[in-house]
Amino acid sequence: MTAQTDDLDRRSLRRAFLASLSGTALEWYDFAAYSVAAATIFGQLFFPSSDQLASTLAAFSTYAVGYLARPLGGFIFGRLGDRLGRKRVLVTTLVLTGISTFLIGALPTHAAVGGFAAVLLIALRFAQGVGIGGEWGGAVLLSSEFGDPRKRGFWASAAQIGPPAGNLLANGVLAGLALTLTDAQFNSWGWRVAFLLSGALVGFGLWIRLRLEETPVFKRIAERGEQPSAPISEVFRDERRALVAAVLVRVCPDVLYALFTVFVLTYITTHVHMTRGQGLAAVMIGSAVQLVLIPAAGALSDRVNRRKLYLVGTIAAGIWPFVFFPLISGGSFAVLVIGIVIALAIHSVMYGPQAALVTEQFSPRLRYTGSSLAYTLAGVIGGALAPLLFTALLAGFGSWVAIALYLAVTAVVSLVGVLLSKDPDESEFADVDTRLSSSTEGATSSAGDRRSR
Repeated sequence: MTAQTDDLDRRSLRRAFLASLSGTALEWYDFAAYSVAAATIFGQLFFPSSDQLASTLAAFSTYAVGYLARPLGGFIFGRLGDRLGRKRVLVTTLVLTGISTFLIGALPTHAAVGGFAAVLLIALRFAQGVGIGGEWGGAVLLSSEFGDPRKRGFWASAAQIGPPAGNLLANGVLAGLALTLTDAQFNSWGWRVAFLLSGALVGFGLWIRLRLEETPVFKRIAERGEQPSAPISEVFRDERRALVAAVLVRVCPDVLYALFTVFVLTYITTHVHMTRGQGLAAVMIGSAVQLVLIPAAGALSDRVNRRKLYLVGTIAAGIWPFVFFPLISGGSFAVLVIGIVIALAIHSVMYGPQAALVTEQFSPRLRYTGSSLAYTLAGVIGGALAPLLFTALLAGFGSWVAIALYLAVTAVVSLVGVLLSKDPDESEFADVDTRLSSSTEGATSSAGDRRSR
């Protein structure tokens, strides 16, 4: 390959990595802002009740709506991504999520319009979920399909860095507002700032994505006329085992993440008598560590067997809650930070390689649809119900043990998924080698023609 061609490929790859990372980070900023608000303030603003736990349960119900809407986004945008291409679909999902989040920041509360406020909140949360349901599968392909499949673990991790980056940004904004404003100011208007900021953030994400070309893999599929006419039907008919495996491997990481970034805020304020600010700070520190650990784990999975690495993380996830809850019972902020950092490090061991593991279960022509369906269906089983179940289990048993057992069960579910999964198809390596060889020959031929002239 000539230096000029090599530089062009590297530039495209870097742009794809940044577009994947920034887009998912911006969308997860929107989603994380909602998650934190649901755990801390939305109960009293949109579902007021004399029972704080009941208000929190109602707020977490709207949190679940975002997950329940994801399969619809996966069905719609996954199909379009395999039919029309990755880039156009990803622009649409970014706009949808951004507008929904911006409008949440402008909503009237229960005090102003009564129960209609909750209806509007649920509708916008549903739209948020549809957008993110179509985002993940495409963002993963955007970065991984520009790169060498031998390094898919690292390049696909770009989309995986998005959630902790967005979570870090959202928690940082909300924590900053909580620290600089009085409780009355924050409850009245301060929380809105975090949602209204999404307008500027989405504009930045669009600027990056609109400058990017379509992925080489989809270009080849389109050139051969191999786009599926009914990708959803084909996935359910021809790649059922791949879909089941991809769904199951995602369940435990989703539940683990919900526990240590969302529900932990409720638990420490109601049972350990720590402050909301301490919880947000601990989650922010853990998210910052993940920014490094997720791509590192993705890169490691390119060097060792990806499935075995995932197994190690899943086993650790099932064990850690039994250590974490007794550790934080003393109310030490330092111990809370250490506990959350370790939990999110375990999550990184699974989450870093996860994008590559999920996408390589499916054939390239069905990869957007299959990955999106797996991502969204697993979200319903895992992340959507987790905060609700955590809250209900804590209320019903009055102890963290039931919560830890629940997470252990999800770890077993994901272990089954890993055992059903497969290693990468090495024929893809040969396809890339052929493409690179053709690029080199074409560039050399062009250079020779110029010299002869």
